[in-house]
Amino acid sequence: MSVPTAALESSICAPLPVLGQNVTVPLVTGGEVTYAALDYAASAPALQRVWDDVAAYAPYYGSVHRGAGYLSQLSTDLFENSRRTVAEFLGCRADDQVVFTRSTTDSLNLLAAAIPADCQVFVYETEHHASLLPWRDAQVTYLNAPRTPAQAVESLERALADRDPYGPALVCVTGASNVTGELWPVRELAAAAHAHGARIVLDAAQLAPHHPVDIAELDVDWVAFSGHKLYAPFGSGVLAGRADWLQAAEPYLAGGGASRKVARRADGGVDVDWHTTAARHEAGSPNVIGVYSIASACKALTEAGFEGLVAREQELVGRVREGLAEVPEVRVLSLFGDDAPRVGVISFVVRGWNSSHFAAALSAEYGIGVRDGLFCAHPLVRTLLGSDPQDPGECGAPEAEPGERSLNAIRVSFGAGTPDEHIDRFLRAVSELVRDGARWNYRTEDGRCVPDRGEAAQVPDTF
Repeated sequence: MSVPTAALESSICAPLPVLGQNVTVPLVTGGEVTYAALDYAASAPALQRVWDDVAAYAPYYGSVHRGAGYLSQLSTDLFENSRRTVAEFLGCRADDQVVFTRSTTDSLNLLAAAIPADCQVFVYETEHHASLLPWRDAQVTYLNAPRTPAQAVESLERALADRDPYGPALVCVTGASNVTGELWPVRELAAAAHAHGARIVLDAAQLAPHHPVDIAELDVDWVAFSGHKLYAPFGSGVLAGRADWLQAAEPYLAGGGASRKVARRADGGVDVDWHTTAARHEAGSPNVIGVYSIASACKALTEAGFEGLVAREQELVGRVREGLAEVPEVRVLSLFGDDAPRVGVISFVVRGWNSSHFAAALSAEYGIGVRDGLFCAHPLVRTLLGSDPQDPGECGAPEAEPGERSLNAIRVSFGAGTPDEHIDRFLRAVSELVRDGARWNYRTEDGRCVPDRGEAAQVPDTF
């Protein structure tokens, strides 16, 4: 998979309006500044369009599937229309199912519960924990971090060819790394998997917000992603793809909505006839607003022109990489090399700085929100930093004082709502911090680096 930036240059569009774009935050050095949200890879700000759509629907909210009233019928139609919108956004095949979940993590745990009992799972050590850890009840082969896309395909082909016994198999791979932003060769990996009788699930949590995802074109069996990374709040996710394993599996949750008929037996037990549609794995009252927000985001990205959004983001990626390259103390983390195509997710370390200290200074002195730590991808970050990938570490800053070396990194991430000024301020801040040092004293508190102000941070009166 690649990003054809040259062909997209003429279609660059303006950033999309998002919530929070005018929020101001206090600086420890005095005064306030408009907050620069550069942590899209964790949770992207909601599109204004999504918020407006949800606000317009909210007065009509009702229970779905089981209500006779007008609001329930309207909400049911909205819920199922959202399913169709997501299917279209993902290029689903005619017989694919779209199951609504809570997140990418929930989606992949659902699939893990649905795989055949003798299924072998193949997953790279480079995966986010959401796709690295759910396969606890399966026979799992963890593949070492590849250093080129071709090496990724070759190592998978060898592992699949050597599997014993030769039974059902599932490959799990990210579309874009949540650490380096690098695009993975999804189509080639899918071809390798299918050539060896395996299926493949794509973790698109970092891909879908930045790049079109087409299930049929990529020829993957399933796609999983989260609404909160796709500019949609309210805690919903998607698992879309082949129906057969999902239909054959026990419901992910047992309860109302997943069952078509429940009857008592003569012996006092209960017989259950479960749905074979997506409802089989959607027990309980669904998150209608969350689902609708995902559908709204899908429509907004499509109508804005995804090609133009990709083109602008690639322009920002180039500016960030060029700016960081001008600071010799900065090392950008990469698996596939500097020329590898990537989305708006870049991680780096700064020589002589504890990463938590650097991120804290960006926030406290410049009003810039980035992320520091291991990004819930511990083995990958350890490998990229040259330490043992088996070293322990927490998903956050370690107990290191400012100035001490830390085995974690800094991640800057951006997307469809990022204004140019946020990128300019970030690059200026990096340069100034490296050249002049922090203007404030910092200390470690509960594992986090914070300004040493001698008092608790002030919470705005509006909260």
